[in-house]
Amino acid sequence: MQGVGFRPFVHNLALSMNLKGYILNDSRGVTIEAEGPEEVLGLFANAIETNPPALAVIQEISQEINNSLENYESFFIKKSYDKGEKTVLISPDTSVCTDCLREMKNPADPRFHYPFINCTNCGPRFTIITDVPYDRHNTSMAEFPMCSLCKSQYEDPADRRFHAQPVACPVCGPHIVLKNSKGEDIETDSESCIEKTADLLKEGAVIAVKGIGGYHLAADALNEEAVKKIRSRKFREDKPFAVMMRSVEEAEKFCFASDTEKQLMSSFRSPVVLLEKKQECLIAPSTAPDNNYLGVMLPYTPLHNLIMDRFGSPLVMTSGNISEEPIAYKDDDALERLSSIADYFLIHNRPIHIRCDDSVVRIFNNREYPLRRSRGYVPFPVLLKEESKIPVLAVGGELKNTFCILRANQAFLSHHIGDLENEETYDSFTNGISHFRKLLGVEPTAIAYDMHPRYLSTAYATESEIKTKIPVQHHHAHIVSCMADNEINGEVIGIALDGVGYGDDHRLWGCEFFLADETSYTRKIHLDYVKLPGGEKAIREPWRTAAAYLFGQMGEKAFDCIPGLRKSVSEDKISIVSDMIENNINSPLISSTGRLFDAAAAIAGVNIISRFEGQAAITLEMIADKHETGEYPIEFITGGDMKIINPYPILFSLYEDIKKGAEKSTAAGKFHNTAASMAAAGAEIIRNETGNNRVVLSGGVFQNMILLGKVITLLEKKGFDVFFHRRVPCNDGGISLGQAVIAVNRIRKI
Repeated sequence: MQGVGFRPFVHNLALSMNLKGYILNDSRGVTIEAEGPEEVLGLFANAIETNPPALAVIQEISQEINNSLENYESFFIKKSYDKGEKTVLISPDTSVCTDCLREMKNPADPRFHYPFINCTNCGPRFTIITDVPYDRHNTSMAEFPMCSLCKSQYEDPADRRFHAQPVACPVCGPHIVLKNSKGEDIETDSESCIEKTADLLKEGAVIAVKGIGGYHLAADALNEEAVKKIRSRKFREDKPFAVMMRSVEEAEKFCFASDTEKQLMSSFRSPVVLLEKKQECLIAPSTAPDNNYLGVMLPYTPLHNLIMDRFGSPLVMTSGNISEEPIAYKDDDALERLSSIADYFLIHNRPIHIRCDDSVVRIFNNREYPLRRSRGYVPFPVLLKEESKIPVLAVGGELKNTFCILRANQAFLSHHIGDLENEETYDSFTNGISHFRKLLGVEPTAIAYDMHPRYLSTAYATESEIKTKIPVQHHHAHIVSCMADNEINGEVIGIALDGVGYGDDHRLWGCEFFLADETSYTRKIHLDYVKLPGGEKAIREPWRTAAAYLFGQMGEKAFDCIPGLRKSVSEDKISIVSDMIENNINSPLISSTGRLFDAAAAIAGVNIISRFEGQAAITLEMIADKHETGEYPIEFITGGDMKIINPYPILFSLYEDIKKGAEKSTAAGKFHNTAASMAAAGAEIIRNETGNNRVVLSGGVFQNMILLGKVITLLEKKGFDVFFHRRVPCNDGGISLGQAVIAVNRIRKI
């Protein structure tokens, strides 16, 4: 991998062993030619493989003996050049290292308080690279000629900054400036900018801060009014904000953190980690309303560290965008788009070549469980069990979009693109694909895409110049994504619990029990279809789905089973929805676990309106009594070769519980138990029929940690081998991987 200090490591190692020769980085990888005694060369090769630099990842080493000596006079580093075939890996952006932080805080150091201090072990990589090989002229640092100090360190193989492409200092490097919302300079001196930024934040201002991969919107996380200000201006009513803490120790004042969570926060990836709030958590309630968890990250750039040190307490640090738009990363665009949200802008003049949001991860069963795979992880590939000779582009879905380029046994998932619902995000999607194709030197010969006819990603694929086009069912992609994630192949029982995906029958799916492999699937069990009155509007108004589930058995009385509905929604609107259900007006059929959770939340009196995707289901999870052992009745109906789960007994029994005065937390706990038992029972039915014992779990509903834990426990008690995600998200951010793997396997069979 380029940009991780591999060349100076090898150079210095060779010198210490008195070996002669050279090391070369090119677009294909690393070549080392070394001359010396055979036993010393063996020790040299072993040290490279077993003790490389901290950020280096060695995928493969091949050795060749050459008895024709060149009689090199020394060991040196050859200049990089591009051989055309681009197989070398690019490092993700990494958090500032302890050595650089120590120098930055040392008044005697020439980079004292310099916001862009970096070295071979840290700093921007992916977001500044324009092409490979990873040399300065192929980065956005090309416009900053090095001063004598930086140049001497850059050219010294013994220095920590040898060939650190972003190397800079106050004399020759990027600088910061503080502007008001009109784009007028307020401060231009670095120290004054940091000091003024901290003072403004203490006064309750919202400040747009340019980072590595784009802009954040920052505000005092202990100031409720400041946090509310971001919410109202950003049109983001309830969706949680991330919080930046100065240290793990500060995070522990507000949240519980396991050793694994602390290690992940402190790692070079520095993602947002979901931590359970303490009861006495003093973070502003509007930061993560009705949520037991807080997304916490540590300051991962020198600039963040300077701000946090000066400010002295936690900051809300949320994506710099208006809701549903991609994160701003270009200065003029940020000033235009964010001026109605931010009071001030802390800007720097190091260009960001490609935007990249923060990654979001939680710990499950003491290991990483990614929810958004982006900064710190991308563009490092997911390594696959089998190698493909076919370069494939998979374009993902509509929500939480990522794309994937498959090359050999490397699946390059993109950074988080977002929801493809507007022109700005679509442009980010197409630009990202072009950038990856250039960096990887890949010309895909096949393109895989979701079957949904109205997705923008589907339109991109069908209109593409790539001739081999392979549509993939959404939930099959989920299952195969998890299979690839776990490096397994062959036939499995796939359980996809999800929100929505287009099915073979042109209906909307989302609660699917498959017998599947990397090529095909058979749908064995699904939740019974329900009408979705108003289509996507019902996703934002869960009471509609709740009424639809009960309407077939109860008629108009269904609306009386939803607490507070008639006080919150007009009788005219209820009457319209009733008419839509009864007469099949704009009410597509859907089989969806996500909608079942929505309905349960509405009937339990938890949420009848969702202000962001999945809010009702998330709130239901947050209030659920984890110690509750009761369940609601589950009924499987035989329909030909298919078994169908009847949702009515579950939801009606929940309603009866609430009607009798049961606590919402009790009902929510029993509903989670029921959903887990439903999954386990479905797997057992398929095993009894097929003998298959491997179960793969995927789909956005498995972001619910209570449900995931209960499902795994039940399945393992029944003797199943259970596989769930560990490297890519279970939500739609992971389906492009599944699409790519399915495409390759289908082509192989042609």
